Amino acid sequence: MSVGLARMNAGLACANAGLACGVRSMSRTLVVVSAGLSSPSSTRLLGDRLAQAAARETGAGVEVVELRDLAGDIANNLVTGFPSPKLAGAIETVTRADGLIVVTPIFNASYSGLFKSFFDVIEAGSLRGKPVLIAATAGTARHSLALEFALRPLFAYLRADVMPTAVFAAAEDWGSSDGPDGDLTARIERAAGELATAMGGRPAAAPTGEDEFVPFDQQLARLGITSSR
Repeated sequence: MSVGLARMNAGLACANAGLACGVRSMSRTLVVVSAGLSSPSSTRLLGDRLAQAAARETGAGVEVVELRDLAGDIANNLVTGFPSPKLAGAIETVTRADGLIVVTPIFNASYSGLFKSFFDVIEAGSLRGKPVLIAATAGTARHSLALEFALRPLFAYLRADVMPTAVFAAAEDWGSSDGPDGDLTARIERAAGELATAMGGRPAAAPTGEDEFVPFDQQLARLGITSSR
């Protein structure tokens, strides 16, 4: 059974029973996607600090998707074409978000394979127009350009609205205070402000179960089913 048909059947069952299924509040949601491999990790720490700064300005609720916990599910999805329930839930969390903060460690001058694989299994077009703040961590500042020649092109290709300021944190940045242009805290605040502004200019994402009403015949037509009366 296709996802569309399953959702349609679930919606019809709820309607027949007089229930409001899957209703969530219209408050904004900010989701952090962290590809850190250790626990704790500097990647997750950077994501948390960015989320805290953005949440202060938007009042959005924050959710975190830890890719290390989904590594096996992502690999299985790549070879089978079907997400596990756990992975499907994470994908929905990301695609339903009003804003995204994506953070990866840099390996071999680019994002990690786990990070890229997760976005490979997300349906094309799902991130179109979504505000995204890109960030990365590495041992030295020599890897900082990976944000501009790897992450930014990736999310531009996915048609996301990528924030102008990208945040990179090398080992020496933690606890550093070398002025407004180089200080990690200053970069976090600037990037978070841009994300908050972008999120503020968009209506809150429609919650699950609250999509636009589509007449039954049109739903069947989209699924290639001809209704008979």
